[in-house]
Amino acid sequence: MFPSSTQAGTAGDRPRQDVIIAGAGPAGMVLALLFVRQGLRVTVLEAASTFDRSFRGDTLHPATLELMERLGLIDELLHLDHTRAHSARLIRPEQVTTLANFRHLHGKYPYLAVMNQAQFLRFLHRALTEFSGVSVEFGARVQELTSSGGRVTGVRYEQGGTVHTLEAAVTIGADGRYSKVRAAAGLSLRSLSPGQDVLWFSLPRHASDPHGNIDLHVGSGHCMVTTDHGERWQVGLSIRKGSYAEARSGGVAMVRQTIGQALPWLAERAELLTDWKQLRLLSVEVSRLRRWYRPGLLMIGDAAHVISPIGGLGINMAIQDAVACANLLTAPLLQQRLQTRHLAAVQRRRAWQIAVLQAQQVVEEREVGQIVGQPQAVHVPMLLLRVLNRLPLLCRVPAYVTAYGLWPERLQRRWWKPQTGKLQAGT
Repeated sequence: MFPSSTQAGTAGDRPRQDVIIAGAGPAGMVLALLFVRQGLRVTVLEAASTFDRSFRGDTLHPATLELMERLGLIDELLHLDHTRAHSARLIRPEQVTTLANFRHLHGKYPYLAVMNQAQFLRFLHRALTEFSGVSVEFGARVQELTSSGGRVTGVRYEQGGTVHTLEAAVTIGADGRYSKVRAAAGLSLRSLSPGQDVLWFSLPRHASDPHGNIDLHVGSGHCMVTTDHGERWQVGLSIRKGSYAEARSGGVAMVRQTIGQALPWLAERAELLTDWKQLRLLSVEVSRLRRWYRPGLLMIGDAAHVISPIGGLGINMAIQDAVACANLLTAPLLQQRLQTRHLAAVQRRRAWQIAVLQAQQVVEEREVGQIVGQPQAVHVPMLLLRVLNRLPLLCRVPAYVTAYGLWPERLQRRWWKPQTGKLQAGT
């Protein structure tokens, strides 16, 4: 449990910052760490009172692990509880197709680290406490943006019954798919697919169970993903978009029946699902902003582009956004010459990659929708994957794109001391 603020605060206006980051998710916390290590003054505003809440994204991709290594944090991170997924597979009654084999990667981390997101955020929070130039404010709910001359100058937020005004050279909206900052700015997401609904729940895992993979199980009328979390399975069951009320009316018995039919080896453990409160709904969508920025304001992560959980790309892409922000905005912020064109440069750098990955996800979502709604599915992408997996060089492509994206964001070398492997603060 964290206090409402990691630094002492007073009511009313607070000292001007270089950066305000709304949202203490992976993108916001990583960006705060990158900025503060360069000597910038940063305040992170998090609406929740703690990190101890339900998260759906729990995979740290090789790009993120390599970033943690460059920051000198990888050893401590990998000492935390986690499992390692070496491949992603599509399992159907008639065959198993490897979607991505991370063992083909040449990097130091040929796997996805499956780690509780709250644990990862607490880890980043501990790293931030080593710096005096950053404040993480919990229970801080953004109410509106402040502006002057058409430029966003900061935010007003409520914390503990008191409204505070905070100004900064730039405000970063990293507060997720239901972003309050995005709404306050009058920005609207453009939907790219009808989406789907997913029921998330956990079941016990036995030592003799399959391990080392993230598996997508599909069959006649069902689509289910299983992720190994060590002592438990995290399971996602796809249902038709808008059918949540219908599914709930059938009760957990219908969910247990589906599990028994799709995954007989989990049928006995599915009997532990006795109350609908054990299931959580994730409304899946693929959408993005046309423009991520306004003068003085930039949106990143799910606040700018909502990504389907298919492929587990959300955290990876959000952190890649954070790295691009740090690379492109640090120098103008330190020199106090940040302009709107610098914010636009972040979108130019990232938006085309997001657009391509989202287009791929729209195709994949349509397949899942057809599987859930009716027995037949489109098989062209699966045929392509089978071809790729049989070719010595091209078989690395699906794993690489999942691990790094289309054009991975690397921390600029001017930040890095090669002799120590750590970033150089204030340069």
